[in-house]
Amino acid sequence: MSVKYSGGCLCGAVRYHAEVEPKVSFNCHCRDCQKSSGGAYAPIAFFAQSQLNIQGDVKYYQSLGVSGKMIKRGFCGNCGSNLFGLPEIAAELISIRAGTLDDPNMFRPKFEIFTSHASQWDILNQDIQHFTHAIEKKK
Repeated sequence: MSVKYSGGCLCGAVRYHAEVEPKVSFNCHCRDCQKSSGGAYAPIAFFAQSQLNIQGDVKYYQSLGVSGKMIKRGFCGNCGSNLFGLPEIAAELISIRAGTLDDPNMFRPKFEIFTSHASQWDILNQDIQHFTHAIEKKK
């Protein structure tokens, strides 16, 4: 099977790949994502943890997310690239940041969340659905 999604950090010390399509992909405008990404939002794609292969030494920073649950954010200990998210609210999943993909054009967000936190200067994608807060997890 061929690798569909691959990427890594700025210095190349951490690499990842997946042979499947993401479970979900979206742009998150919450303040935590703005601060951790240094941008207007975080472009995020989620995979099952068992389907994302990671090589290299990943460091994690844990904080309380907007959901009230903990989230670990993974980054390269060498160059500091923000790579992964491990949210307690969806413990079986891991997210990647689309900017770290070898081909970031593969990223196709399905919707935008926490648009109520979006900066006034940010331009939202009018071709996808917007949610002022988080979306409910399907049961």
